[in-house]
Amino acid sequence: MMRWLFTLIAALALSGCGYNDFQRLDEQTQSAWSEVLNQYQRRADLVPNIVATVKGEAAFEQETLTRVIEARAKATAIQVTPDTLSNPQSLQKFQAAQGELGNALSRLMVVSERYPTLQANQGFRDLRVQLEGTENRITIARNRYIQAVQEYNVLARSFPSNLTAMLFGYQTKPNFAPQNEAAISSPPAVDFGKK
Repeated sequence: MMRWLFTLIAALALSGCGYNDFQRLDEQTQSAWSEVLNQYQRRADLVPNIVATVKGEAAFEQETLTRVIEARAKATAIQVTPDTLSNPQSLQKFQAAQGELGNALSRLMVVSERYPTLQANQGFRDLRVQLEGTENRITIARNRYIQAVQEYNVLARSFPSNLTAMLFGYQTKPNFAPQNEAAISSPPAVDFGKK
């Protein structure tokens, strides 16, 4: 009888500890992160085709192309390991490199509007559509990752599952953050002065 009572108490205690929830949410977080990486890779794979198409425009600004090429090289040079998800500095470094590539591509698209022959090029237009679609996919994948990390972190901080987190060493995970929080928190300067 005592053995049966102990087994029942142990089963009830373990069912509320959250161990299985940690496993499920950790897998969900890793899966969401893999999708983020897939979309970033898709964007990086588009860059050589875009650069090759733009190079055909004889007068195109070489500095803009160079920035895109260098940003892609930086973004693809960063080795992403399982440690990246648990190390805020590694995640921030990765995020900064991807942000730099995104900014360089945005600049390229803005500059390309000055070149009518490039805008008339069907290949370039197709690549531009693919890039825009990829940027949307990146946003969706990042949002899913943010939600997965939020669920995991809530479990790691909530009672009684926080006791399981302490016992098994489950740490909260860093999340994506704006690259320059101070810049986006201050209102833009508007100057209506005469020129």
